[in-house]
Amino acid sequence: MDFGLFYFADEARAGTDQYRLLLEGARFADTHGFSAVWTPERHFHEFGGRYPNPAVVGAAIAAVTEHVAIRAGSVVAPLHHPARIAEEWAVVDNLSGGRAGIAFATGWHLNDFALRPENYGDRRQVTTETVDTVRRLWRQESVELSDGAGEPIKVRTHPAPIQPELPTWLTSSGNPGTFRQAGELGVGILTHLLGQSLDELAHKVADYREHFARNHGGTGHVVLMLHTFLGEDRARVREVVHQPFTDYLRSSIGLVMKAAEELIPGLDPDSMDPEDIEFLLEVSFDRYFDTGGLFGTVDDGMAMLRSLEGIGVDEIGCLVDFVPDTDTVLGGLDHLDRLKRAWEAR
Repeated sequence: MDFGLFYFADEARAGTDQYRLLLEGARFADTHGFSAVWTPERHFHEFGGRYPNPAVVGAAIAAVTEHVAIRAGSVVAPLHHPARIAEEWAVVDNLSGGRAGIAFATGWHLNDFALRPENYGDRRQVTTETVDTVRRLWRQESVELSDGAGEPIKVRTHPAPIQPELPTWLTSSGNPGTFRQAGELGVGILTHLLGQSLDELAHKVADYREHFARNHGGTGHVVLMLHTFLGEDRARVREVVHQPFTDYLRSSIGLVMKAAEELIPGLDPDSMDPEDIEFLLEVSFDRYFDTGGLFGTVDDGMAMLRSLEGIGVDEIGCLVDFVPDTDTVLGGLDHLDRLKRAWEAR
């Protein structure tokens, strides 16, 4: 199982030097044998707002690293012209010496589609078409587009990337159809545990593997994003992550409600008052701290990794920047490296 770093911070709590953790964390990942650094695409919101374009920060990461893969987690495909995606990420691929990769997402926030409102209704189909076009352009194939007069022209993007094939994933918040689609397309899957249990994920991964093998004769690649913070003492870790992770859950209240319905049968979200919401967030925090993240000590992390190996996870995207203090997070990376080395040395 590989280990990468994943970034998706709340801009409002970032401080004045909001990219220091990104770059210092990337250097740490690069020199300690981590597989990848992932950055998202977010628009018009403080949550994740420091990452409106993962290709831009990917270029910065390329300049300060030598080995670690540089990946978008994710490019929201319907918001962009496929030629622009191919061009931007080919630049990252060249700057990094062939280390670029993209997870594509369909998008879900209505406000994001202010950039391309015409694509919202058909965003799933647009995503499929965009992935196909970007991969073809990446191979330096000519693709037919329309020029300014509406006439068809054949184009090929520049610069040519270093990698002959673009490492590609689809991002899923838990939709089984996306897992099947990724298998049919022959790309990886990037997912998380907000709104889906480990048992549910196991069934979806198995379905993904089946469709991948049937269509491409391989096994595919499953990346699981996990909120991560490790330390010497489990109680101290709980104290450090409690408020920032609860804030994260509050910002994702829809997914919390879905998970809570499993814990509290008959729950009616519309009837809940603020005190009920706070109680629900506490219950959700307890659940995710115990079974939905890499929290606690190295020994706690090893137990979680054994569970994930059993359901077929290939790589962990360790989301580290939800804790607002940069120095605290950087200090925790030493413990994450200890976990990685312990796992590799089993």
